[in-house]
Amino acid sequence: MVRTQVLMMLNRLFKAPVHPFNLQKKEGKSYALWQYEKGGETLKFFQKKYTQNMMLKNKTVVDIGCGPAGKSLYFASHGAKKVYGVDMLEQYKKESMKLAEKLGVKDRFEFVSCDSTRLPFPDGFADTIILNNTMEHLADPEKSLTEMERILSKNGRIYINFPPYYHPSGAHLTDAVFIPWVHLLFSDKVLIEAYKKLVSGLPDGESRIKFRISKRDDGTEYFSYINKMTVKRFRQIVKELDMKPVYYEEVPLRPYLLLLARIPVIKEMFIRTVVCVFEKKNER
Repeated sequence: MVRTQVLMMLNRLFKAPVHPFNLQKKEGKSYALWQYEKGGETLKFFQKKYTQNMMLKNKTVVDIGCGPAGKSLYFASHGAKKVYGVDMLEQYKKESMKLAEKLGVKDRFEFVSCDSTRLPFPDGFADTIILNNTMEHLADPEKSLTEMERILSKNGRIYINFPPYYHPSGAHLTDAVFIPWVHLLFSDKVLIEAYKKLVSGLPDGESRIKFRISKRDDGTEYFSYINKMTVKRFRQIVKELDMKPVYYEEVPLRPYLLLLARIPVIKEMFIRTVVCVFEKKNER
């Protein structure tokens, strides 16, 4: 396909960003360790109002969409009473438990493989629920958030931050496709074809393709690992929840792009992350 060839030619003009999928080959660093080292950064967007201690200290924490759980282990290492890393991919358990043992936090961490719409925890179980770059991956975000509200303790909080779909790397393909806003320039069909070609020669190429791409009943391929969550859609979901946000912010890509991140038609292209905190109030 001509457009696929154009994409691949353009891709050579851009520098590859750091991506955890590529660190094992380049630096011998596991995905889990990379996450752990970035753990503090995952909380920074909340710290205008909530300190790390407020989020973690002596808390039962559920980390939704934890992947290999490096972030979960950071939380366990920095004051949490117990952290449950939740992810649908059971394959991450071995890597997460290996790092937990190395860090000396095995007794404060548990990997739980499940769907976020059916969490295996009782009502009021979690003091803190964290969704760091997870909202855009949930297959049923409305049902997942309702389920999280169920397991949240009185006065507990859900901390959410995510890059909206029209973010420069909102297609989540930067392990192989380096063009900013590439998903606005090319169709999903072209992106799928190009991505498969770009990773086909890698040792883990097949697993990357399986992770990102699925087939519908009619045989057409689609990106199954993202739900294309936009700011507009998220705000609509929030309106329909029983919970209401106690904190909300749309952080621009850069401070000098703040104005562009406020203009209705184009704003979503210039928002770095959406930050939202829910708090479960005491029942009277």
